[in-house]
Amino acid sequence: MSVDTAAIETVNQEFYTAIEDANLDRMTEIWAEDSTDEQVSCVHPGWTLLTGRSEVLRSWALIMANTTYIQFVLTDVSTTVLGDVAVLTCVENILTAGEEGEASFAAGKVVASNVYIRTSQGWRLWMHHGSPVLQGDEDDEEEGELER
Repeated sequence: MSVDTAAIETVNQEFYTAIEDANLDRMTEIWAEDSTDEQVSCVHPGWTLLTGRSEVLRSWALIMANTTYIQFVLTDVSTTVLGDVAVLTCVENILTAGEEGEASFAAGKVVASNVYIRTSQGWRLWMHHGSPVLQGDEDDEEEGELER
Protein backbone atom coordinates (compact mmCIF):
# COMPACT_ATOMS: atom_id res chain seq x y z
CA MET A 1 0.00 0.00 0.00
CA SER A 2 1.43 3.38 -0.98
CA VAL A 3 1.84 6.24 1.47
CA ASP A 4 -0.87 8.21 -0.39
CA THR A 5 -3.29 5.28 -0.34
CA ALA A 6 -2.78 4.81 3.40
CA ALA A 7 -3.29 8.54 4.05
CA ILE A 8 -6.47 8.63 1.95
CA GLU A 9 -7.92 5.55 3.63
CA THR A 10 -7.14 7.08 7.03
CA VAL A 11 -8.95 10.33 6.17
CA ASN A 12 -11.81 8.30 4.73
CA GLN A 13 -12.19 6.39 7.99
CA GLU A 14 -12.07 9.72 9.88
CA PHE A 15 -14.91 10.94 7.64
CA TYR A 16 -17.14 8.06 8.73
CA THR A 17 -16.05 8.37 12.36
CA ALA A 18 -17.01 12.06 12.27
CA ILE A 19 -20.51 11.03 11.13
CA GLU A 20 -20.78 8.36 13.84
CA ASP A 21 -19.60 10.79 16.53
CA ALA A 22 -21.70 13.71 15.17
CA ASN A 23 -18.45 15.69 15.13
CA LEU A 24 -19.15 18.64 12.83
CA ASP A 25 -15.82 20.29 13.66
CA ARG A 26 -13.93 17.23 12.37
CA MET A 27 -16.25 16.98 9.35
CA THR A 28 -15.42 20.62 8.54
CA GLU A 29 -11.67 19.82 8.64
CA ILE A 30 -12.09 16.82 6.31
CA TRP A 31 -13.86 18.69 3.50
CA ALA A 32 -11.79 20.71 1.03
CA GLU A 33 -12.26 24.43 0.60
CA ASP A 34 -14.13 25.65 -2.48
CA SER A 35 -11.86 27.22 -5.09
CA THR A 36 -12.65 30.26 -7.21
CA ASP A 37 -13.74 28.08 -10.14
CA GLU A 38 -14.86 24.84 -8.46
CA GLN A 39 -16.99 23.84 -5.50
CA VAL A 40 -17.16 20.67 -3.45
CA SER A 41 -20.25 18.51 -3.94
CA CYS A 42 -22.22 15.84 -2.14
CA VAL A 43 -25.08 13.50 -2.99
CA HIS A 44 -26.66 11.82 0.02
CA PRO A 45 -28.76 8.73 -0.81
CA GLY A 46 -32.11 9.97 -2.07
CA TRP A 47 -31.11 13.65 -2.08
CA THR A 48 -30.42 16.03 -4.94
CA LEU A 49 -26.91 17.31 -5.67
CA LEU A 50 -25.53 19.69 -3.06
CA THR A 51 -22.88 22.11 -4.28
CA GLY A 52 -20.58 24.36 -2.27
CA ARG A 53 -18.88 23.89 1.05
CA SER A 54 -21.47 25.77 3.12
CA GLU A 55 -24.40 23.82 1.63
CA VAL A 56 -22.59 20.49 2.04
CA LEU A 57 -21.59 21.17 5.65
CA ARG A 58 -25.11 22.41 6.46
CA SER A 59 -26.44 19.05 5.22
CA TRP A 60 -24.07 17.15 7.52
CA ALA A 61 -25.11 19.34 10.47
CA LEU A 62 -28.75 18.50 9.71
CA ILE A 63 -28.03 14.77 9.43
CA MET A 64 -26.00 14.74 12.64
CA ALA A 65 -28.65 16.69 14.57
CA ASN A 66 -31.37 14.24 13.50
CA THR A 67 -29.51 10.93 13.85
CA THR A 68 -29.64 9.34 17.29
CA TYR A 69 -27.32 6.46 16.38
CA ILE A 70 -25.36 5.42 13.31
CA GLN A 71 -22.51 2.99 12.73
CA PHE A 72 -20.63 2.26 9.50
CA VAL A 73 -18.80 -0.93 8.60
CA LEU A 74 -16.93 -0.32 5.35
CA THR A 75 -16.31 -3.18 2.94
CA ASP A 76 -14.98 -3.49 -0.60
CA VAL A 77 -12.74 -0.44 -0.15
CA SER A 78 -10.82 0.39 -3.33
CA THR A 79 -8.53 3.40 -3.71
CA THR A 80 -7.05 4.77 -6.93
CA VAL A 81 -4.58 7.66 -6.81
CA LEU A 82 -4.15 9.76 -9.95
CA GLY A 83 -1.59 12.44 -9.10
CA ASP A 84 -3.25 14.92 -6.74
CA VAL A 85 -6.69 13.32 -7.05
CA ALA A 86 -7.85 10.05 -5.52
CA VAL A 87 -11.06 8.07 -5.88
CA LEU A 88 -12.10 5.77 -3.06
CA THR A 89 -15.10 3.51 -3.53
CA CYS A 90 -16.62 1.41 -0.79
CA VAL A 91 -19.75 -0.22 0.50
CA GLU A 92 -21.20 1.44 3.59
CA ASN A 93 -22.92 -1.21 5.71
CA ILE A 94 -25.01 1.00 7.99
CA LEU A 95 -26.70 0.32 11.29
CA THR A 96 -29.01 3.07 12.62
CA ALA A 97 -31.59 3.51 15.33
CA GLY A 98 -34.96 2.28 14.11
CA GLU A 99 -38.20 4.20 14.08
CA GLU A 100 -39.12 2.89 17.54
CA GLY A 101 -36.11 4.67 19.05
CA GLU A 102 -33.10 3.28 20.85
CA ALA A 103 -34.72 -0.12 21.38
CA SER A 104 -34.74 -0.93 17.66
CA PHE A 105 -32.23 -0.84 14.82
CA ALA A 106 -32.39 -0.64 11.05
CA ALA A 107 -29.73 -1.79 8.62
CA GLY A 108 -28.93 -0.54 5.15
CA LYS A 109 -26.30 -0.61 2.47
CA VAL A 110 -24.94 2.28 0.39
CA VAL A 111 -22.32 2.22 -2.35
CA ALA A 112 -20.17 5.34 -1.99
CA SER A 113 -17.65 7.14 -4.15
CA ASN A 114 -15.42 9.62 -2.35
CA VAL A 115 -13.08 11.87 -4.31
CA TYR A 116 -10.13 13.36 -2.43
CA ILE A 117 -7.72 16.08 -3.53
CA ARG A 118 -4.22 16.73 -2.26
CA THR A 119 -3.97 20.13 -0.54
CA SER A 120 -1.28 21.87 1.49
CA GLN A 121 -3.13 20.52 4.58
CA GLY A 122 -3.11 16.95 3.24
CA TRP A 123 -5.83 14.93 1.50
CA ARG A 124 -9.28 16.54 1.70
CA LEU A 125 -12.70 15.33 0.58
CA TRP A 126 -13.87 17.00 -2.65
CA MET A 127 -16.94 14.93 -3.53
CA HIS A 128 -19.07 12.31 -1.77
CA HIS A 129 -21.75 10.38 -3.63
CA GLY A 130 -23.79 7.71 -1.90
CA SER A 131 -26.23 5.45 -3.74
CA PRO A 132 -28.54 3.14 -1.77
CA VAL A 133 -28.52 -0.57 -2.50
CA LEU A 134 -32.07 -1.82 -2.45
CA GLN A 135 -32.36 -5.07 -0.55
CA GLY A 136 -35.03 -7.64 0.02
CA ASP A 137 -35.86 -11.31 -0.31
CA GLU A 138 -36.78 -10.89 -3.98
CA ASP A 139 -33.38 -9.29 -4.71
CA ASP A 140 -31.56 -12.24 -3.12
CA GLU A 141 -33.56 -14.72 -5.23
CA GLU A 142 -32.87 -12.78 -8.43
CA GLU A 143 -29.13 -12.68 -7.69
CA GLY A 144 -29.14 -16.44 -7.21
CA GLU A 145 -30.86 -16.92 -10.56
CA LEU A 146 -28.36 -14.68 -12.33
CA GLU A 147 -25.39 -16.63 -10.94
CA ARG A 148 -26.68 -19.94 -12.35
